[in-house]
Amino acid sequence: MNRTAKEYALISLKGIAMGAADVIPGVSGGTIAFITGIYEELITSIGNINFGLVKTLKSHGIKAFWQQLNGNFLLALLIGIGISVFSLMRVAHYLIEEHPIKIWSFFFGLVLASVWFIGKQISKITLANVFIFVIGALIAFGVTKITPAQGTTNEFYLLLCGALAVCAMILPGISGAFILLLLGAYQSISEAVSNFDFKTIALVGLGAIIGLLSFSKLLKWLFKHYKDLTLALLSGFILGSLNKIWPWKEVLKTKVIKDKTIVLAEQSIWPNQFEGESHVLLAVGLMIVGFISIIILEKIGESNN
Repeated sequence: MNRTAKEYALISLKGIAMGAADVIPGVSGGTIAFITGIYEELITSIGNINFGLVKTLKSHGIKAFWQQLNGNFLLALLIGIGISVFSLMRVAHYLIEEHPIKIWSFFFGLVLASVWFIGKQISKITLANVFIFVIGALIAFGVTKITPAQGTTNEFYLLLCGALAVCAMILPGISGAFILLLLGAYQSISEAVSNFDFKTIALVGLGAIIGLLSFSKLLKWLFKHYKDLTLALLSGFILGSLNKIWPWKEVLKTKVIKDKTIVLAEQSIWPNQFEGESHVLLAVGLMIVGFISIIILEKIGESNN
């Protein structure tokens, strides 16, 4: 696909938005990719990475290899994601710790709009689609109720975390950062990124590559053969994940690790049950801003298709 430098810059901006979403436990970069109109190209490009590329490189050279890889697209996207992850990780931590209701309200509106956006692309409402939608919602809701595991720095475990998290990252509605939180690896990995611990980053990155190459092929096949059912499942995933990012929470169980209090269990409550300032009006306003942001992203995606 021939694109201009301006179009590749826009893809990098979409990558920045994906990276920003992925560093928030509860928000999926895959959702952003879907809304901005690059999801299927991303899955197809990753799914096409195989040993055939090596044959192309040997037979036809670097240019043919790069074109078959859709290298310009992937590189532009990865640059954006990388910039976002390394620059916004600390900002995300600050916002979650200091302004939790405000940041979760914004993302709640954003994710809620994503359910509508992805669901409306289902060509026909059938009993099977509704059933799959409900199953997806129940699965995602169940995941949000799981108590996070205690962390470990075992090398194989870090590889596994990278593989599972990246699978979640490319699934709309399933947060890669939240999966890392459940696995007990979010804190150690985020600290590794902040402190430029390249050994840990490399281990997680290798696991991510393994998971990405294998899982993307499954997604590519599902979109090709069962697109409506896949969209219904993804819409359900997003709906069920809303429990994780509901702004008002009651903490049920915590644990102190290295002088930091880690939440192990919490439940969603109504604003009037919240102990402390609930910021209801501001929260509703930020939900609306998040919802409108999806509409804007959708228009950007449509204008570039």
